[in-house]
Amino acid sequence: MINTSSKIFIAGHTGMVGSHIFQKFTAKKFENIIVKTRNELDLFEPSSVNNFFKKEKPECVILAAARVGGIKANMTYSADFLYENLLIQNNVIWSALKNNVRKLLFLGSSCIYPRSCQQPMKEEYFMTGPVEPTNEGYAIAKIAGMKLCQKIFEQYGKPFISCMPTNVYGPHDHFGSDTSHVIPALISRMHQAKLVNAPSVTIWGTGQSRREFLYVEDLADAIFWLMNEYEKPDFLNIGTGEDISISELAELIQDIVQYKGNIIFDATKPDGMPRKLLDSSRINKCGWSHSISLTKGLEKTYDWFLSHSALSEQSVI
Repeated sequence: MINTSSKIFIAGHTGMVGSHIFQKFTAKKFENIIVKTRNELDLFEPSSVNNFFKKEKPECVILAAARVGGIKANMTYSADFLYENLLIQNNVIWSALKNNVRKLLFLGSSCIYPRSCQQPMKEEYFMTGPVEPTNEGYAIAKIAGMKLCQKIFEQYGKPFISCMPTNVYGPHDHFGSDTSHVIPALISRMHQAKLVNAPSVTIWGTGQSRREFLYVEDLADAIFWLMNEYEKPDFLNIGTGEDISISELAELIQDIVQYKGNIIFDATKPDGMPRKLLDSSRINKCGWSHSISLTKGLEKTYDWFLSHSALSEQSVI
């Protein structure tokens, strides 16, 4: 259990997930939150990270900092994704251990499950087969981080725990770039297509792969719950229990954006894993469940996108 005076370091507070975690804790009147920009603390530098922990002495850590991106970015920069994420998480987790942090929460990713994993994916299917090749670098880094936390828990008895969020989306995501995930990419591209009256938008893959999506505010709520309620070595999936095909997702976003053109799928491009649906029954039985539907979350995300004119006016067609 944590309280409003607990000193908590949120690593990665400027990112989509980290910013919502920060908002969640501040809304709950936590008054001793530590955040640092990259200019203030370079998580790639072990001595800087260790000195930060020695000086600040946080009681708890939430590790949301990571290099992330969509399928194209993962394929193009697979070595960078592996190396940089290993650096960040190793520096933070080990410095937290050596400087007597009481509790740490590491955010994994559903890409750690095997490509041919039985659906929905249960926690016990972890490391039972090869991961999806298109995001192998990122997945291996996340697996290493989860295992490091688990081994610290086993060896040192410290509650360094992990959670496994499904695909997360929402405000503060990366819109309209080569590193975008599918939802911000589709929102940005369809919005721009609407502005210029483009006849069509082309999407990678066949559209038949299926994905589960979690609104970022729900994830922040789950993390708040985990920090208060959960101290076991086994990680927990965090999802909605519902998935949707990419073609259905594209049509839903098209309707929300009110784009009238055609959607074309480029089957020469990869789909990634055929399906990714988490079994979140464990965390549901423990007392947490999501509250925001996909349609509502997409509407809220598009409203945020529109309110940030610099994003909505960018040309990405």
